[in-house]
Amino acid sequence: MANLTEFLAFHARRTPGRTALAYNGAEISYAEMMARAYSGARWLAERGIGKGDVVALLMKNSAAFFDLVFAVSHQGAVLLPINYRLAANEIEYILSNASATLLIADQEFEGVTSQLPEGSVESIFLLDSSAQADIRSVAVTSGSSPPAHCSNNDLMRLVYTSGTTSRPKGVMHAYEQFYWKHLSLIPPLELSGQTRLLIVGPLYHVGGLELPGLSVLALGGMIALEREFEPEKALAAIERYHLNGAWFAPTMTNMILALPSNLWVSARTLNWVIGGGERTPEARIRSFSEAFPKARYIDAYGLTESNSGDTFMEPGMELLKIGSTGRAAPHLEVEIRDESGKTLTPGQDGEICLRGRKITSGYWNDELRTKEAFFSNGWFRTGDIGYLDEEGFLFLTDRKKDMILSGGENIASSEVERVIYEMPEVLEAAVIAGSDPKWGEVPVAIVTPRPGSKVTLESLQAHCRKSLAGFKTPKRLVIKESLPRNPSGKVLKRVLREEIEA
Repeated sequence: MANLTEFLAFHARRTPGRTALAYNGAEISYAEMMARAYSGARWLAERGIGKGDVVALLMKNSAAFFDLVFAVSHQGAVLLPINYRLAANEIEYILSNASATLLIADQEFEGVTSQLPEGSVESIFLLDSSAQADIRSVAVTSGSSPPAHCSNNDLMRLVYTSGTTSRPKGVMHAYEQFYWKHLSLIPPLELSGQTRLLIVGPLYHVGGLELPGLSVLALGGMIALEREFEPEKALAAIERYHLNGAWFAPTMTNMILALPSNLWVSARTLNWVIGGGERTPEARIRSFSEAFPKARYIDAYGLTESNSGDTFMEPGMELLKIGSTGRAAPHLEVEIRDESGKTLTPGQDGEICLRGRKITSGYWNDELRTKEAFFSNGWFRTGDIGYLDEEGFLFLTDRKKDMILSGGENIASSEVERVIYEMPEVLEAAVIAGSDPKWGEVPVAIVTPRPGSKVTLESLQAHCRKSLAGFKTPKRLVIKESLPRNPSGKVLKRVLREEIEA
């Protein structure tokens, strides 16, 4: 048996009154959390959900999100968390590609779900604010049902991630990969039943739910959950619940450090904050150390395909190895390889490759992209460029897949380009990352209009918003007579980046 309610039931028997989750002022014990999971599972069963069915969640952070994570697993169904910031046609593609049976959405997203064409998903259920606080407000049937038998190789979750092609791809996470990821997080973060974690990142994101959320509950620790990130509320939660760990996207850390220093004092129970996703500037590390003198700022590296948490910076090495994202987590190997798959020596730039039992087996219903993602002997090709130093510390230098990292969200430039090319006024287009003080990076569109046509930032944004989430919509526009290309016709984005930065 592998499903997630096993460890929940263990703590519900052993320490039933211990707080598992704090949300919206309520503290939920392990016994109550188990009861919620059982009720949610019976509710899903009444709706025909069983082993292997795909259940999609279009929800902001809430207690019910966790209720449903465990309920779906109890039924042996497959969890499909969806980014609620996506446009309706993006959501439609994911639901259809995953063959989702049920979509559960917050009521505030009714406007989006009503736009979904018939047949996108078999049924849709909306959760009001009461249900978001406690799934039992709709799952009124009490009692338990026997858990589905899940093997190590059974699919636990699908997560759709932006790729280098025009459509996202579904990353498959099996139970074995989840549990090996759990084991790999315990030593570098010193996780235990005493860990008290703040979650302010979105739970649809692997980092939000599992870096190290579910691992904290597996060990009997406590989570304080905020529906959305607000820097003042985050600090208030740290003070109220004496939290000692957190995961912040870089833009979140910047917003906290921008607050008046007197607000930091109340939040000094923190022992660590996981950052990462970019090369952290020395100034930010020093500012963080000033704000939280007891806490480590842990640069980290990870991907959806690896269940996140691949490398972590070690204590005392933050400034000595400035620019590094740390060394490999346990049960994971990191190598740098060239295009032919040859392993490179320390200091040489190449593609970052990972091997370990927490790595995905591939992409849902996509044998070609699965095959392209691996070298021989199980080495996963991340598409990121970097090098290892002599001591095994990883340094990121570029993103081969031409990704834009904006506020912790990955944006595939090719996906944005596909939409821009649908504008009749556009002859050529390229999308690159532009620096932004708040979000780190934002999409910048470089466009060559058709003769006699005009493209403005306003018209471009209005067009893109019909098909893309707001965070994917270009924030700047550059008009050029033509795009630089190499002899084979490929757009030279490196040249465009240099021109934009200049």
